[in-house]
Amino acid sequence: MKMFLFIVLLLIAVSLSMMRLATFWIGNRVEVLYPPEGEFAEVDGVRMHYTDHPAGDDADLPPLVFIHGASGNLRDLEAPMLDRLEGRARLIFVDRPGHGYSQGWTAAQKHTHLPDGQADLIAGLLEKIGISEAVIIGHSYGGAVAAAFAVEHPDKTAGVVFLAPATHPWPGADVTWYYDVAMLPVIGPLFVRFLAIPAGWMIYEDAVRGVFKPNRLPADYPEKSGSRLVLRVQSFTKNALDVSSLYDFVSNYHKRYREITAPVSIITGDSDDVVLAGVHSEGLKQDIANSRIVWLKNTGHIPAWIHPETVVAEIERVSQSAVVSAR
Repeated sequence: MKMFLFIVLLLIAVSLSMMRLATFWIGNRVEVLYPPEGEFAEVDGVRMHYTDHPAGDDADLPPLVFIHGASGNLRDLEAPMLDRLEGRARLIFVDRPGHGYSQGWTAAQKHTHLPDGQADLIAGLLEKIGISEAVIIGHSYGGAVAAAFAVEHPDKTAGVVFLAPATHPWPGADVTWYYDVAMLPVIGPLFVRFLAIPAGWMIYEDAVRGVFKPNRLPADYPEKSGSRLVLRVQSFTKNALDVSSLYDFVSNYHKRYREITAPVSIITGDSDDVVLAGVHSEGLKQDIANSRIVWLKNTGHIPAWIHPETVVAEIERVSQSAVVSAR
């Protein structure tokens, strides 16, 4: 009996060691595959990572700032948008705090698990790199950050383009169970280090297919998006904190969206199972006077990859409206 218990405990110890080594290997592997590709700037004690693509001589658009969603990084929007807009404007793609290669865990992080704190850091970054006003493009969770940016920094907001935004309290307030577990004291860090990262690596493609449905997963998305960067302990934990705190934040903050006066476009799929368009996109349309919704038929949660031409057209429209409003 003692020998049996010893063997069981030994097997458990070996399994846990292997999973911990897998987590370490995955974290190193994704950083080799997707190294930082941009520049760094310290804003209020937080080291922010971003890419800065200059405007060409024939630029016809104001600066554009792209804010990615949950589980993401700046490549999520850079990959489908850069080739289509390069040279037409100064293009800034930002890793939100704790994601990609932006720092997330410092004493000076200013509540960076909340959209308004992240908006403040992005506003500080724009000041640091010499951008006084820009059109802000936010996808999913980045939509809440873009909305907070427009509320807190109206002088820096020429316009906003929301892509499948998550901005309002939703029915049930459910959050994916593994984010809840990751936030538990003691158990959470163990769960992330021993189970969540190896499991995420194994189910990665099925997970991203689910986010794209009913659309087909683009063959180059796993490589070009660098979305496996979330499979690092700090990024996974920060992502869980962001998502698990979003409901309480938007439950109060959405009342301030009516303060947004800049031109706004809301692009949303009619088949999005990740973020309920009838709650979030319709909610924004009702809250923001100078806004319109563009509905994409048979489209899920990733409009920038499935209908990039529509996203570009709405960026153009909002930019033109911003010029007219400024006169």
